[in-house]
Amino acid sequence: MAVHVISPGPRTFRDRAEAGHSLAEHVRALAGPGCVVLAIPRGGVVVGAALAADLDCDLDVVIVRKLGAPHNPELAIGSVMEGAESPYLNSGIVRALGVPQSYIEAETRRQQAEARRRAELYRKDRPKVEIEGRVAVLTDDGVATGATMISSILGVQAARPAKTIVALPVGPPETVDEIGEMADEVVCLATPALFGAVGQFYVDFAQTTDEEVVELLQQFDQAVRRRPAAGRRPATGRPA
Repeated sequence: MAVHVISPGPRTFRDRAEAGHSLAEHVRALAGPGCVVLAIPRGGVVVGAALAADLDCDLDVVIVRKLGAPHNPELAIGSVMEGAESPYLNSGIVRALGVPQSYIEAETRRQQAEARRRAELYRKDRPKVEIEGRVAVLTDDGVATGATMISSILGVQAARPAKTIVALPVGPPETVDEIGEMADEVVCLATPALFGAVGQFYVDFAQTTDEEVVELLQQFDQAVRRRPAAGRRPATGRPA
């Protein structure tokens, strides 16, 4: 398990697409041909689409929902992945806030329902990409507590990929190190010690909508259809 930090200081990205293209430069040699990029909606899909286009590989979404803290929904006390029965919990934050079990159970049910809704919306007739035996590259527009990414890693590893790579534009050093203990490889472009929120490292960090995610996936699939079929994996169910 290795963590590749490109810059230990801060870095500012023009937008999520630029971050994805920048990641491709450092992920390509680690991932090799035939990998699959798995992006966490919503903003992560913008990063993932640029990354997958540069790597000339398949793209899919990983639906994970953050469990928000009581009275502070932006603070993650954990997360739950699409189809999972139980959540990943950040036990330190749960203890520090004294979050009751009844709240955790109710918030988990609420986010499981939202995960199902988003999966139906984003995929529609689009089949899941095959992961087993392939190099899986998980990406998002950044991490803070890492709860969503950790839940994603656990879910993806259950599908038995050949290797799990996490590709991140930015994240605090301690979170990136924690993720590095779970993934085979981590590539992070910047790990600033003074970390407030992911958005502070982007010029344009406008919220990505569900409609934009659907459009990005459709545009990516249309681009795939126009490419030569040689070297691609037809097992995804997408037309070559």
